[in-house]
Amino acid sequence: MSQSSTPISLSAMLGDYPFTLPLKRGDIASDRVHLAFADVKVPNRAFKSVVREGAYDVAELAIITFLQARALGKPLVLLPVVVGPGRFQHGCLVYNTERGPLRPGDLAGRRIGARSWSQTTVTWIRGILATQYGVDLAGLRWVCFEDGHLAEYRDPPHVERAAPGQDMMAMLLAGEIDVAVIGNEKPADPRIQPLIADPLADALAWTREHGAVPINHMVTLRESLIREQPAIAAEVFRMLRESRRLATAGQPPASGPDMLPLGLAANRRSLEIAIEFSWSQGLLARRLTVDELFDDATRDLV
Repeated sequence: MSQSSTPISLSAMLGDYPFTLPLKRGDIASDRVHLAFADVKVPNRAFKSVVREGAYDVAELAIITFLQARALGKPLVLLPVVVGPGRFQHGCLVYNTERGPLRPGDLAGRRIGARSWSQTTVTWIRGILATQYGVDLAGLRWVCFEDGHLAEYRDPPHVERAAPGQDMMAMLLAGEIDVAVIGNEKPADPRIQPLIADPLADALAWTREHGAVPINHMVTLRESLIREQPAIAAEVFRMLRESRRLATAGQPPASGPDMLPLGLAANRRSLEIAIEFSWSQGLLARRLTVDELFDDATRDLV
């Protein structure tokens, strides 16, 4: 693609995060690519359209959903860019303190509510419970509320589906489930507290031990697009990198691990663990390697 060519217009779907807002506002100039952003307020509600319909050229996608899609041969390629919400997952497991103390070692036979069995946060939580706290995942009882993003996947036989109209927090407060997996927003009810007593300390310990962070969402590209015009991948990566630079300009360096790493080297270990957790939990049609998540146009971007 020549520098003087008319910019190619790409359909795009990214959430409104500090690192993406400069790009979405049009603060990043490009004579190669124009990103036409869909008006999507809650990105995870668009993930089904990404993997089932190929709805966008450039799309944010939960990493476990992408791994499932890649294992099934869906025409998507990963860009080595993590976007929000970048977070540790340890604090996403909550319980009702009104019903007495509860810790990870007490979970055998307990009912755990989750939005979806194959949700990325839920996959990380299960892996962390097994590897950091020695929890036998076979002894847990799951109650889920939604289908996964991939039409090809079904809940395992041991997963119970909540009845239509049931609310996970209401069930937690009523004692119908013992624990729930939540997202970014902790419920305001003071009775609902993290199951892990010091989630930040334990999350930092997990990160130090594994040299990884629990990736949530990354950026994907339509495979046919970059096969036809490989330079597009580098330009979209540049725009995302520049958006991050503008968003952090003038701010002091963040302390702690980088929750939104850029480039394959920075993400390799996290992706290895995401693959291992997904495979061991029966979420993948076949076992993947990190390198096959990318292609020649995206693997070496830094």
